[in-house]
Amino acid sequence: MASKTITLMMTGASGAQYGLRLLEQLVKANVKIYLLLSRPALIVINTETGLKVPSRASELEKFFSKEYKANPGQIQVFEREQWMAPIASGSGVADVTIVCPCTTGTLSSIAMGSSRNLLERAADVALKERKKLILVIRETPLSDIHLENMLKLSRMGAVIMPANPGFYHNPESLDDIYDFMVARIMEHLELPQNLVPVWGKP
Repeated sequence: MASKTITLMMTGASGAQYGLRLLEQLVKANVKIYLLLSRPALIVINTETGLKVPSRASELEKFFSKEYKANPGQIQVFEREQWMAPIASGSGVADVTIVCPCTTGTLSSIAMGSSRNLLERAADVALKERKKLILVIRETPLSDIHLENMLKLSRMGAVIMPANPGFYHNPESLDDIYDFMVARIMEHLELPQNLVPVWGKP
């Protein structure tokens, strides 16, 4: 039985590799995964990676389950307008909700409580139910609007984690850089990771 349920949502910010690597690690951690991808996220994945992902939720579910060797039913993919999905309600909210990568447009919509699609609604539900919400922002430089929205959400309890990898682990490849951020996210999820050594531990 899965130890936790995690909602992972990917938007159209550059840095699709962060979300995909996180998805892979969540599968290995044996958690139940609710997955949502925005339309721009599909375009970015096809542009930035060697993957050619389908657009329909049912096909995406099969694709990622096979790609990351998930257990049957471990990954459940929802359409962006699937309002009967469990994560659209406080009674079905996941233990943790993550947007990785998160555009500043999505950041703004979450901060305003727009709930115009399932992605925005799932984040809104996480906030109202006082569940952990992690936003992996991928933008630079940041405007006053971006900073004000991040501060607003931080004060609501959201965890703001800009995709800002460190280099003290002496990365030798792009994968090492992705792993740094994913390792930090896994630590916030209180899930085991062996991607990057914990600071100060042998």
